[in-house]
Amino acid sequence: MRVNLRVLSGPHVGHTFTFDRHDTFLIGRSNAAQLYLPDDRFFSRNHCLIEIAPPRCFLRDLGSTNGTYVNGRRVSEIFLQNGDRIQGGQTVLAVEVTADPQSQAVQQEQRPSLLDTQPSIITVHCQRCGRPSQAEASAPDEKMIYLCEDCRNELKQEPQPVPGYDMVKVLGKGGMGCVMLARDQKTGRPVAIKTLLPEVAVSDQALRRFMREIDVAATLQHPHIVKFLDRGQHQGIVYLITEFVEGVDAAKLAEARGGHLPYEEALPILTQTLDALAYAHTQGYIHRDIKDQNILVSGQWPNYNAKLTDFGLAKSFKQSGMSGISMAGDVAGTIVYMPPEQLRNFRDVRPSSDIYAMGMTAYSLISGQLALDIGPRADVTETIKAIFDKPIVPLRHRTPDVPPRIAEVVERALAKDPAQRWATAADMRNALAQYQ
Repeated sequence: MRVNLRVLSGPHVGHTFTFDRHDTFLIGRSNAAQLYLPDDRFFSRNHCLIEIAPPRCFLRDLGSTNGTYVNGRRVSEIFLQNGDRIQGGQTVLAVEVTADPQSQAVQQEQRPSLLDTQPSIITVHCQRCGRPSQAEASAPDEKMIYLCEDCRNELKQEPQPVPGYDMVKVLGKGGMGCVMLARDQKTGRPVAIKTLLPEVAVSDQALRRFMREIDVAATLQHPHIVKFLDRGQHQGIVYLITEFVEGVDAAKLAEARGGHLPYEEALPILTQTLDALAYAHTQGYIHRDIKDQNILVSGQWPNYNAKLTDFGLAKSFKQSGMSGISMAGDVAGTIVYMPPEQLRNFRDVRPSSDIYAMGMTAYSLISGQLALDIGPRADVTETIKAIFDKPIVPLRHRTPDVPPRIAEVVERALAKDPAQRWATAADMRNALAQYQ
């Protein structure tokens, strides 16, 4: 499946932007926007953001002065459909959802009409209860995996056992699924099982791509990265098996200590996580979802042992098409760790984006508050605008007892311009390690 944004009028008339995987698309007068309109005063700097997960599109106006219009109606947010027209000033874009060729071997000159066909609407059945539903597919005979909404909700509340493992207890529940403590029936060792529940009908091809990406990320072997053991699929549920870490995530640890950690306690957690990140970056991997909840901490102060988990999982889950549109039902807290460039262009993310997220994590652990100047009830739109445009609140304004040099290390990681951040995770780690 593909989504095209075709420019019908305006400075970029004739240009087509094509998306075949999860991505974002920014329109505005900012020179970082994919549709850059510096001379059209109708547009705000960061005017609107479109999230695309073919065949789905979601548009969010970013509080622009003059508004964003879809089919002649001003909107704040909307799911876009094939044939919709987006307008602002003199610029008009048409939304086109098309089916991809069924095989890479099919050449355009042999079957030119295939590139212009609309997606097929097929009947899919829930893998668990058999309930039928309709889904868009690239071809009428495409095989798809589907869980209905009722079964997804039920599985989130009552996770099902995975073959070969005895479930002990549920450790946590999240947007993608659940985490369970289980015991391997063959070895008796404790393991953690993360179940992933596709939010939309997923093709076999997309699921295989997701599994391949997980296999690649699983090659990372480091004492501060949670060890991957196995993965598979059972009745529409994708599951990952990892080592079990006896402890809690860094967010819960801080919560238990009154909402934040003294900087002396936070430093070893941060430096160990940066060790893991430095190793992964040298191997060519980017995490893309670093936050307090993805750092597992075992042991007691001063002998904390931190391990980074879910390496590349959120990215692979979204890009494979298993998550649908994420920001439509998102809450501000789940995107607050993303740097501006990751919001502007979901796919083009570099190590500097992980460093920004580490800065957000460090700030949160030490202060118990967000670095952005937003209220506790800020919505997604306000949070995105703050990420793009607002300066961070200096760390020592939140926590005056933090040494100035530590605050400088954290704040440098939070520069909006990636070139102004720490060059490497190792550099940031070494800067913090001086104060342990």
